[in-house]
Amino acid sequence: MFRKYLALTGLLIFTLCITGSLGAEPVQQNKTVILATTTSVQDTGLLDVLTGKFKEKTGYSVKAIAVGTGQAIQMGKQGEADILWVHSPDDEIQFVKEGYGTDRTTFMHNDFVVLGPKDDPAKVAGSRKASEAFKKIADAKALFVSRGDKSGTHKKELKLWKEAGVKVEPSASYIEVGQGMAATVGVANEKKAYCLADRSSYLSLKDKLELVIVCEGDESLINRYSLILVNKDKFPKVNIEGAKMFFNFLLSKETKEIVEAFGREKYKAQLFFYDYEAKQ
Repeated sequence: MFRKYLALTGLLIFTLCITGSLGAEPVQQNKTVILATTTSVQDTGLLDVLTGKFKEKTGYSVKAIAVGTGQAIQMGKQGEADILWVHSPDDEIQFVKEGYGTDRTTFMHNDFVVLGPKDDPAKVAGSRKASEAFKKIADAKALFVSRGDKSGTHKKELKLWKEAGVKVEPSASYIEVGQGMAATVGVANEKKAYCLADRSSYLSLKDKLELVIVCEGDESLINRYSLILVNKDKFPKVNIEGAKMFFNFLLSKETKEIVEAFGREKYKAQLFFYDYEAKQ
């Protein structure tokens, strides 16, 4: 009888070791990664392709919240995202310096272009420097549509105005829409105005637009994208395991191939250029 009691006791202890403790719920792995990113990455369709491939490979879903880079970084500061994919270098560096993020890695780029009406009332075409183009727009009092949303594109635009020696504020010739890239270009197109856009978004919208590129190729128009992990030491609820998996996937040779091929067939042009030296 005593031996039978010992056997039953041993079986109970073994069962508890496997399940954790009597009555405890099994720990569920968080299979969703929250990504705060920029609208240009989503509007072009690249994000859908990459997150689809990532889920296929790992079983993890990516909940992408596409906002301006300023809003994406604010989400990171509040612990409301697991990983950031953004394009505002000064803000990114400050974000990491303040301890909100880790492992900032710049991995791809496209570039900005200045769009305007075909008749080019400010005579911008031919400008070699973006700041020169902006100065001409200001001098002509031509209509300019700004995102006005503290996004990476908006921050770049403000830098270009500063380089041009122009102080801008909302007026009859300067409209802030407070919206994403596609919506901003749409407003500029409707009003036959100038605007700053990333080339990838422009190419994805080109068939619906009357606006044309009036200034491009200036080194100051390069638009670099970075990944940042939100700091788990600061925000314990961050899904760092899933975030790291997505981070590593985006820095892989497989992603490099997807990025470099994306848009070639549909838009007859490469939309993004991969810079990171992928190791796998």
